[in-house]
Amino acid sequence: MRKTILLTGGTGYLGAWVAKLLLEKGYTLRLAVRDKHKVEKHQFLQEIAKANHARLELWEANLLKQNSYNSAAEGAEAIIHMASPFTLRFNDAKKELIEPALEGTRNVLTAANLSSTVKKVVLTSSVAAIFGDNVDQKERGVKFLDERYFNQSSSTKHQPYSYSKVLAEKEAWKICKSQSKWKLVVINPSFVMGPALCKGSDSESLAFMNDLLSGRYRMAAPDLMFGFVDVRDVAEAHILALEKEGAEGRYILAERNASVLDIVAILRAKYGSKYKLPLFKAPKFLLYLISPLFGMKRKFVKRNVGYPIQLSNDKSRKQLGINYRPLEETLKDMVEQIEIDN
Repeated sequence: MRKTILLTGGTGYLGAWVAKLLLEKGYTLRLAVRDKHKVEKHQFLQEIAKANHARLELWEANLLKQNSYNSAAEGAEAIIHMASPFTLRFNDAKKELIEPALEGTRNVLTAANLSSTVKKVVLTSSVAAIFGDNVDQKERGVKFLDERYFNQSSSTKHQPYSYSKVLAEKEAWKICKSQSKWKLVVINPSFVMGPALCKGSDSESLAFMNDLLSGRYRMAAPDLMFGFVDVRDVAEAHILALEKEGAEGRYILAERNASVLDIVAILRAKYGSKYKLPLFKAPKFLLYLISPLFGMKRKFVKRNVGYPIQLSNDKSRKQLGINYRPLEETLKDMVEQIEIDN
């Protein structure tokens, strides 16, 4: 009989793929949701569960409500904690990003501590907990960034999303070290791309792709580099971290390191002039001037534009055994879904 897994954030862009894999593998899935009566949020998972003769349970819980995960955790063999805000559009960073990420982690891991059954917690963090700005790599004087490093450059005022991720992950490790009942494994994905399971997803990844295709950066694109990884590979990594006895510590996930212009080149090679793709690389001095129009702060431009980044995926390949989908396939599947939805 398959184990019972408690999943938070299971209706989101990434979490939905994890939920799908768990249901397809026959796990009993306890899905933590804020309001189980909002059927439209989880109906697609109900259909996946039915098709796979799997058990899907709905449990109401809230990241900011103490003890709301306790009942759901009792009887679950493991917790996959994915619920955390991912948005670059906010009014109050502390209230909208930092408090939900930090308090949510505390509440979920407190539930793990109180549970008599939980033996493992898989936490979704981010490479944002590894580094805050691309220039961090140069300032550290290293050829690549791996799981040894923690973000030291972000704050409430500069890169608050990244700050929320490093605070939450450090808190998780602190709580983990204070007990011996359960093991913690952390997944640190880079920029997650690929198709969404549910229509109408408000993912920043889909917003980024739509901006590229629609001509928002038609004249010029910023010289920004990221690690990129397929959403389906990230979901698979969570399952491998759950199931593999030897999984431990942190795992950076990145199929490759690429710039926005590298993405544009892949799209242009596949689709030619079908979309209003960027034509040139925007000069850094110009970005200083126009950055407020695109929601970028000048400090972000200064510390990220023009700086390469190299993320090591060696540990994820060797210990988890991930075979990454090529970025070309990820982008193709993503664009095809956007075409269907539009």
